[in-house]
Amino acid sequence: MRTLKKYLSLIKFSHTIFAMPFALIGFSLGLKANSIQSDSRQLAYKFIAVVFCMVFARSAAMAFNRYLDKNIDAKNPRTAIREIPAGKIKPSHALAFTILCSLLFIISAWYINSLCFYLSFLALFVILFYSYTKRFTALCHLVLGLGLSLAPIGAYIALTETFDLLPLLFSFIVLCWVSGFDIIYSMQDEEFDKSQQLHSIPAVVGKKNALRISVCLHLITGMLVIYAGFFGQFSYFYWIGAIVFLGMLIYQHSIVKPNDLSKVNVAFMTANGIASVVLAVFVLLDLFF
Repeated sequence: MRTLKKYLSLIKFSHTIFAMPFALIGFSLGLKANSIQSDSRQLAYKFIAVVFCMVFARSAAMAFNRYLDKNIDAKNPRTAIREIPAGKIKPSHALAFTILCSLLFIISAWYINSLCFYLSFLALFVILFYSYTKRFTALCHLVLGLGLSLAPIGAYIALTETFDLLPLLFSFIVLCWVSGFDIIYSMQDEEFDKSQQLHSIPAVVGKKNALRISVCLHLITGMLVIYAGFFGQFSYFYWIGAIVFLGMLIYQHSIVKPNDLSKVNVAFMTANGIASVVLAVFVLLDLFF
């Protein structure tokens, strides 16, 4: 049990709350769009496989990030307590865990359908490649957003084996939303990133301008949420969820200031966790009730 807790902490399992609700949205859109005739047991198996894909993919990405950044994390007071620099998990074990989760992700995708299987290699490349990006580009936040944005369209493809605009809109929502709040989170390491010649938007343009860029990304997020509502012809349930989601975007920007980062974790985890769960709940209510 203690070992399990260490690995759950290594991969920040609680952060699954950001992408998993959007995977549920994508899966539900697939159900509605394709008028699935399969029996409930088959659908349950496919749903479980989609959840496994999400968990294994994210676990592989996080474990690899911790493995690759182990020396950087050891130098940063904020991250020195992480499992690898703190000596709780050996680097070789983290790498082995990454490989295992990657293989389980591919196997889960193969179980779903052939298109998911082929696309799993591209998805795996994106989510693992993210860990390198901070070494050469300040656009690393967008790559992280891209990785999480695969959740809704991937879950949709699991049922339909096709691409469609509505789930893609939700993927773009995730891309801009995650990129925006990751910029806020990375403001904590502005000075450290500069000292280590690491790239991030706060390190390049400073906290004040980084917040402005985050605001722009979240404005785009808001416009996409509104457009998706009209395009998908959702009813009042969706708009209730959308109002809460947009409210959480506004809230996180109201509590984080360039000269006061004391509430970054509240903005990062609490506000965004509530936003994703509430939006997903009301989208599902709209689709099925």
